[in-house]
Amino acid sequence: MEKILYLILGVIVVGIMLVAGPMLYESLTKKSTGSSPVNTVQSNSTKEVATFAGGCFWCMEPPFEKHNGVLDVTSGYTGGKEENPAYNDVASGSTGHVEAVQVVYDPTQISYEELLAIFWRQIDPTDEKGQFVDRGFQYTTAIFYHSEEQRLVAEQSKTELIDSGRFEKEIVTPIKEAMTFYKAEEYHQDYYKKNAARYKYYRNNSGRDQFLDKVWGKDREVKVGKHAPYPTFTKKELKEKLTSMQYKVTQEDGTEQAFNNEYWDLKDDGIYVDIVSGEPLFSSKDKYDSGTGWPSFTKPLVKENIVEKEDKSLFMTRTEVRSKYADSHLGHVFDDGPEPTGLRYCMNSAAMRFVPKGNLEKEGYEEFLSLFE
Repeated sequence: MEKILYLILGVIVVGIMLVAGPMLYESLTKKSTGSSPVNTVQSNSTKEVATFAGGCFWCMEPPFEKHNGVLDVTSGYTGGKEENPAYNDVASGSTGHVEAVQVVYDPTQISYEELLAIFWRQIDPTDEKGQFVDRGFQYTTAIFYHSEEQRLVAEQSKTELIDSGRFEKEIVTPIKEAMTFYKAEEYHQDYYKKNAARYKYYRNNSGRDQFLDKVWGKDREVKVGKHAPYPTFTKKELKEKLTSMQYKVTQEDGTEQAFNNEYWDLKDDGIYVDIVSGEPLFSSKDKYDSGTGWPSFTKPLVKENIVEKEDKSLFMTRTEVRSKYADSHLGHVFDDGPEPTGLRYCMNSAAMRFVPKGNLEKEGYEEFLSLFE
């Protein structure tokens, strides 16, 4: 009887192994895909996105989320080449990713400069081997820029921090071009809310707050003011502010004459800004002679300030170019331009104002000075 019992148990064990064995093997060898890529904000949206790495992403969500104008903060992974990395793999340091947060914000309420000021006050920018209690490349700091304007503003912000003398050691936080951002597993999102006690215990013992209080003191908090980045005008004010041609082009989608406009053959160094708002649009560095009689550029200076729309007027389909904040009609973009972009941004001089290199700092565009050094 005992032998029969052992035989039955043996059969059951073998059956379980046959069924569960392959599943167990797969679970042990299959690559975890705990994260998913996040789509960046569309070019025609009034929202903008910023990405920062500051060590443990649990600690990087609260400082941004509490400010007006910040619409969403997502914890995730970026900087590596492996797709859909899982937390355990990133934490092991094997994927090349860093923990980071992606911040979606309304630039009319909070500026990128203000986000940078918040970021610097959360980290030790002199530590190239981790952050506080968390060690390893995956916990190092970085600023990931999404546009040329963000890069320039970030470089300026870093220079100002260095010049302030607040840190005795070298500031090593790199400024890198943004890569694919992978949203971390759901249990990491808003961890400080979902697991308040555990988060508080971890944070209090990480050394982060002690360091930041010592370095920043009463300057640790950033005061964010509600502001619009560029002025707005009524139609009546615009008719008084603009010439008849400027108004026709920007407000009525008009077109000025070729070879008979202000900037078609201008070769001076400087930038071109919206005639209404002053938002930076194009650089002389990207200007070329297209032979059309209108100022032409291979790419925008600040991509976020350009909105492209389908235009079916004049019995054809074209891509209209407008400014983001003033909503001025600027011209059209075509795919017959030179390298490296293959694009021709054909603009109306009447929609723009030229700011020469020598006036950039005086007029508040000093972040673009480095383009002409």
